Amino acid sequence: MNFVLPFLAAFLTAAVLTPAAMVLARRFGLVDDPKRRHPGALHTQVVPRGGGLAIYMAVILASLIFVGITKKTLGIFAGGLILVIVGLVDDRVDLGSWRKLASQILAATVVVASGIGIAFIANPLFAFGNFGAIGEVIRLDSLRVTFNFLGAHSVLVWADLFALFWIVWVINMVNFSSGVDGQMPGIVIVALLVIFAASLRFAGHDPSQVLVAKLALIGAGATAGFLIFNFYPARIFPGDSGSYFLGFLVAVLAILSGAKVGTAILVMAVPLTDGVFTIVRRIASGKSPFLGDRKHLHHRLLELGWGQRRIALFYWVLCAILGAVALLLPAAQKLFAGVLVATVVIGGLLWLNTNLSQKHQR
Repeated sequence: MNFVLPFLAAFLTAAVLTPAAMVLARRFGLVDDPKRRHPGALHTQVVPRGGGLAIYMAVILASLIFVGITKKTLGIFAGGLILVIVGLVDDRVDLGSWRKLASQILAATVVVASGIGIAFIANPLFAFGNFGAIGEVIRLDSLRVTFNFLGAHSVLVWADLFALFWIVWVINMVNFSSGVDGQMPGIVIVALLVIFAASLRFAGHDPSQVLVAKLALIGAGATAGFLIFNFYPARIFPGDSGSYFLGFLVAVLAILSGAKVGTAILVMAVPLTDGVFTIVRRIASGKSPFLGDRKHLHHRLLELGWGQRRIALFYWVLCAILGAVALLLPAAQKLFAGVLVATVVIGGLLWLNTNLSQKHQR
């Protein structure tokens, strides 16, 4: 089965469309201007945004050729379109955090309504005796609500709520990882390649995994085509349209690949931990969790004298190592590995925040 062509098609399409997106972004004012500086901004020149448009179009075009139209792909296309449109509008005029969150929930709802949900997850405590008494998997489809609206429909309450939470959470964590040039797209490429490998294992027994594998490669190819123009020094930024759509794609494909939630979490353990730590830190200090600052891990590494390319590569390599580990470990060991990585990252952030803050005060 040829998986190279979907990747190449998406890669080349994104590589062609990204320069066009740069022109359109400048024409319609979708730019990141240092004069309207975001607290976490690093650039000193006006840089076009809206890279998500090129990535989304590349994914759609390649998917139509190599995957086709199904109820689930339509759900992905529609949910992604919502996020791209909202992201592009936000690149032009700040919509505010709560409106953007509402759009993420809407996009996730569209996907769940298309039949994409998490009916079960592996029980990470199963290997620990009595702690795994509930079974090898945790069922989320026990509560079902049936109703009639232009036909019979049913809602798996816990499964659908978990899927909604998972999709919105990953969207925001991936958005938080948009730090230095090329950082976020590289993380997403690694995550999608790991999902591709995970789904390929079961492609011989489950034909639906072939679709997941192709979509993962298409997403990775489109992101790689965009990354050519986003690596330091970036000529275009993904903007919210790019980070939202790519986070959405990773979250949805993790579900479709057999609820590989633990695998996706471990692959992106470093940026996810940084994102959770950032939210907790901001709330604890009485600030909005969505209010930008310069205290992410990548900002702290910059203060240590690391360059943007070095930081981006650092994230990529860590995610690749954790991705390889995630493919090899069972659920219980993934939990242990995830907790270990999170502990190390949080410890490092606390140390960096304390020492660098003291340095600034001197």
